Amino acid sequence: MGRRWPCAAGTFYPADSQRLHDEIKVALGGDHRDLVPARDLTGPVGALLPHAGYRYSGRAAGAGYRALAALGRPEAVIVLGTNHTGLGGPITVGEPGTWDTPLGELSVPVDLGRHVAEALSADLSDLPFADEHSVEVQLPFLRHLFGPVPIVPVVVQHLNPEHAGVAGAALGRFVASRPVALLASSDLTHYEPDETAREKDRRALAAILNLDVDGFYATVIRYQISICGVGAIALLLAAAREAGLFGAELLDYRTSGEVAGHLEQVVGYAAVLFRRVDDVA
Repeated sequence: MGRRWPCAAGTFYPADSQRLHDEIKVALGGDHRDLVPARDLTGPVGALLPHAGYRYSGRAAGAGYRALAALGRPEAVIVLGTNHTGLGGPITVGEPGTWDTPLGELSVPVDLGRHVAEALSADLSDLPFADEHSVEVQLPFLRHLFGPVPIVPVVVQHLNPEHAGVAGAALGRFVASRPVALLASSDLTHYEPDETAREKDRRALAAILNLDVDGFYATVIRYQISICGVGAIALLLAAAREAGLFGAELLDYRTSGEVAGHLEQVVGYAAVLFRRVDDVA
């Protein structure tokens, strides 16, 4: 059991709790009291969410979290983050313990973490998480909306399609009967002109919305799309297919150029929701 302190507080998002609450409210686009889930989640749900600084990607993330909150409070959240450091194995699950945020703690339960690691055939280690922001930036949103919900932090390197398909399907079978949220934390195209980034991301999102793992990989390779979390997204797509989350919806797309005003080199951000078709209103 260990404690993981924030490494991105004060850079990617405010370290002060009140400022952080205020920034999340802005990102969510409304009074947070309207978003407190009135019921519990009844089955699995998935989402692709960005992980840049809230100034740039907060609105896209907020669109995703608004939709998640509307479906209900999850029993637990599994966050498939991008491994930016290269530390650890292809897939690494964080060890049991506590993750601190400026808004309060979130726990990583022993049994849930072990079951997720077994489903993914993943390493169990805290090593890749020490200076990794991809999971961490999701946690203030989760703490703000859902309170001290249990989490399982995961970081994923670039997997080949077969590995992603097998591991993702196993994860999908694990979550299929559970009221959990499965999140992939990834930004899309990096440091391309705005028009180019939007076209590349449009192609990638077409495969993502079709839950097409092989098509997603083929598109990323053919068009040389610099998505940082290809492995995490592929795991989510394979898991969503296995769990029957075929109701895929693009909730928001934007680029950093909309905030910074510099269109020569932008990063793309998207929020995509995955749920069972029967749950779609």
